[in-house]
Amino acid sequence: MRALRNIRPGWIALIIVVVAFAAACFMVLAPWQLGKNSATSERNHLIKSAVGTAPVPINEVAPAGKGFVPSTEWREVTMTGTYLVDDQALVRLRSVDERPAIEVLTPFRIAGTDRVLAIDRGYVRPDQSNTPAIPAPPTGETTINARIRASEGTSEGRGARTEGNALTMYTVDPTQLAKATGTPMDPFYLQLSPNQPGSLGEIPLPQLDSGPYLSYGLQWLAFGVMAPLGAGYFIYSEIRQRRRASAAKKAHTAEAAAGPDPTTPDDATGLDVAAHPEAAPHLLTRSERRKRMREELRAAAGTTTVSAPVDAHDIDEQSPAGIGVGPDTEHLSSTVRDKLTERYGG
Repeated sequence: MRALRNIRPGWIALIIVVVAFAAACFMVLAPWQLGKNSATSERNHLIKSAVGTAPVPINEVAPAGKGFVPSTEWREVTMTGTYLVDDQALVRLRSVDERPAIEVLTPFRIAGTDRVLAIDRGYVRPDQSNTPAIPAPPTGETTINARIRASEGTSEGRGARTEGNALTMYTVDPTQLAKATGTPMDPFYLQLSPNQPGSLGEIPLPQLDSGPYLSYGLQWLAFGVMAPLGAGYFIYSEIRQRRRASAAKKAHTAEAAAGPDPTTPDDATGLDVAAHPEAAPHLLTRSERRKRMREELRAAAGTTTVSAPVDAHDIDEQSPAGIGVGPDTEHLSSTVRDKLTERYGG
């Protein structure tokens, strides 16, 4: 209970913040970055495998009605059919080579079937009107090569809409395009390969590097470890400082209660002579020593009369003590005189 009374409110707030931060590092931030690193590594692996594989018919990789298989993303396939220009949409707010771009998404009907796939034909650069003229794809039946891509999905309130007499989207989402046009489509799309019929500006493949996500994830883990250690060291240092201050205060209080030490100097001369005259006679002035020795000699001789102040005639300059012996002290024994001379003349 005594330890709990010493806890400061600031420490509790610090502990709460540090625990919350460490939990966020271990449970949110680090997994987020490490997950992005895993996804990027997996994507790079799929791209490397797809680039080294020759195109195959679409039905061999993604048969009709089977849906999208993630392991087949980036595979290049071939198909024959017709572009449906009337259901075409513009995907705005895109960036290619770090410049603004508009991607063109055109449905493609497989020949001899009702199957329709969304084809990303590439990009065009926006102009002052923000709705540039889009080159038309070939009419009639044509054969193209394209890479399978997963749908990007659509955020709430960002679905397809008509802007400037053109169907506009903000993500490549075949499901949204199907809803807007009323034409059923597969839930994935295909990115047209370069130099194909109907191709526009080429959208390059992603760079095959893992990015900084792994290092970022490790950094968040390190922060999650260092934060509690730093807070613990801070609290330990403050406790140690408080203990030192408490010990110094107790020592000062005990010293004040005990009073001054008679052997300890407490003024500029090194001793409170008035309070302890017998402790340091050598610290008295010459005149004070003469006067005090004369008084003690008179007391020893049995007189209570204090004579006039001592003057130079009472001083025997040749004596070791520098103190003369007057007529009032002639009858004292040599032993008493020697002791007083030793005290006041040392």
